[in-house]
Amino acid sequence: MLTGIPLLLAIIAAIVLIIVLSARLGVHPLLSLLSATLFLGLVAGMPLSGLIIAINEGFGGLMGYIGLIVVFGSIIGYILEKSGAAHRLAIALLSGVGQGRPALTMSAIGAITSIPVFCDSGFIILSGLNDAVARQSGVKKGVLALSLSAGLYTTHTLVPPTPGPIAAAGNLGAADYLGTIMLLGLLVALPTMLVAVFLAKRLGQRLELPELVAEAPETDTLPSLGRSVLPILLPILLIAAGSVLKLLGYDGPGTSVMLFLSHPLIALMLGTVAALWLMPNWDSAHLSGWIGEGIKLAGPILIITGAGGAFGGVLKATPVAELVEGSLGSGGYAGAGVLVVAFLIAAFLKTAQGSSTNALVITSSLLAPVALQLGMESPVELSLLVLAIGGGAMTVSHANDSYFWVVTQFSGMEMREAYRSFTLVTAAQGVTVLVGVLMLYWVLG
Repeated sequence: MLTGIPLLLAIIAAIVLIIVLSARLGVHPLLSLLSATLFLGLVAGMPLSGLIIAINEGFGGLMGYIGLIVVFGSIIGYILEKSGAAHRLAIALLSGVGQGRPALTMSAIGAITSIPVFCDSGFIILSGLNDAVARQSGVKKGVLALSLSAGLYTTHTLVPPTPGPIAAAGNLGAADYLGTIMLLGLLVALPTMLVAVFLAKRLGQRLELPELVAEAPETDTLPSLGRSVLPILLPILLIAAGSVLKLLGYDGPGTSVMLFLSHPLIALMLGTVAALWLMPNWDSAHLSGWIGEGIKLAGPILIITGAGGAFGGVLKATPVAELVEGSLGSGGYAGAGVLVVAFLIAAFLKTAQGSSTNALVITSSLLAPVALQLGMESPVELSLLVLAIGGGAMTVSHANDSYFWVVTQFSGMEMREAYRSFTLVTAAQGVTVLVGVLMLYWVLG
């Protein structure tokens, strides 16, 4: 089996193959990832039987951890959209604190919505608010569109239960620390969002966007605020509570029950149950139809993420651990250096092939075999490693990213304008995440 520099060249060639197939030739990410996985295994000289085992274990191992979590998150997101609960949350935030700070409020709406809902879907759901808020507040629509898109993007790569951070945590052996990742992710997300809003207010002033009238649901038909926020808030609070118990080392009465309820699988399941309360009728059209559509939305995410897991499984079956450990060790990388390297790898992959989730999965797969050897072993260190990769995975969004096109098409922004505004904002977001992660490492490490 290949070792040393030949193995490094084989890995680079596999990554280039993913980029060329997906970004240049438009091949579906599933086929791109599997093609690169087979290529790497064969070129590296893995036994054919061992290659099959590595692919199956990589795919199945990751699916065994995140599969149902992604499904429940997708169901919650679909019900929030169809029931009008997402719109209710937006209205509540705007009427409560958004009158004087519409840009910041739109960004906060996006950040909250994107925790259970993919950022692409979130922007589609909420983009109709831009016109209404622009008319009511007098703030330019370009400012609001950039603020909303940035808020959605921030939590998309930083805060579970979004699939990307969950998959990265699973690859890096941080599956038990999702609560810590969530808490630290929210800490990093706040300054990232503020920087994005600051830039949106300046760059958005230059944009002259058309008014795209969107049909909004009647206010009196929307669910109550309490019912709307519960499917999001319940799993977040449960996961966070479990994380606090673990950090404090508490082992008193009821701890086992609380830890059971705080497991992401159970927490998201309870969030799904809470979402059922949003359904206008408990009949087959909703209990089967809406849930079925949510499951369908989860399918492509699971397949692509699983294919990334297969790539990671083959990587782990090669001597890449010794290679990466030797390279980073000889370069004097430790602690903060590992976080910077993780960020740069993810940023390269994101910029080259477009998908934040793919960048998270592939980078975490590359670093998984050596995370412990490089000193990343405590819950905080592994959580910060996930966040560093997440920061790279949002740097930068441009024409090969589906979210780039969602933002441009649903806001009326031309491609040239998007490069001068939205793409710059995502670059600043990524750098802000890296700075925030390094500061937390020096404070908590």
